Amino acid sequence: MIRLKENGILRGKASDLVDELDEITRNNKVDYAVVYGDFMYKAGPWPYERRVVCKVEKPENQMVYMYTFVVTNMDSSPGYLIKFYCKRGLMENFIKESKSGFDFASVSSHTRIVNANRLQVHALAYNIFNWFRRLALSANMRKQRIDTVRLKLLKIAAKIIRSARYITFKLCSSCPYKNEFYETLSNIGKLNVQLE
Repeated sequence: MIRLKENGILRGKASDLVDELDEITRNNKVDYAVVYGDFMYKAGPWPYERRVVCKVEKPENQMVYMYTFVVTNMDSSPGYLIKFYCKRGLMENFIKESKSGFDFASVSSHTRIVNANRLQVHALAYNIFNWFRRLALSANMRKQRIDTVRLKLLKIAAKIIRSARYITFKLCSSCPYKNEFYETLSNIGKLNVQLE
């Protein structure tokens, strides 16, 4: 599956979808609406026609339509293929997070076994963080990347007070992420972890 850049020819081939979307939004020009379709298309250098699936959508509170064109050799429905293609971008974000946030790209040794072990440790850290994200982070923090979570929960100023029995962290009263920190700490306290 490869995304095609929108152009006049592709928009012309999707004109029946635009008519369908016009009919759907005739009485409601405010809400979101979308239609899917497909057609055969042959670009200049291609030796033969290929199937193009497309999505024409009207964003909420906008009058202009947005087009998505993807060339494919798969036989599924246009709606399924467009959603499948969009998930590819989500996977690319996961890969980017693993490279930048967990240093997956770091293979500094000349021996393969050391690099393989290092990659295993990075993968373990990535999985532990994802469990932490699902089990302990607040709902609005779950979608944050590791860099943002580090910034909001770990890189904060606190005063450490030691007494005979307790160690207390006192956050600044103007700490911008104080609520997220305390909610995460509360969620960790609610976990029922049994170590054997």
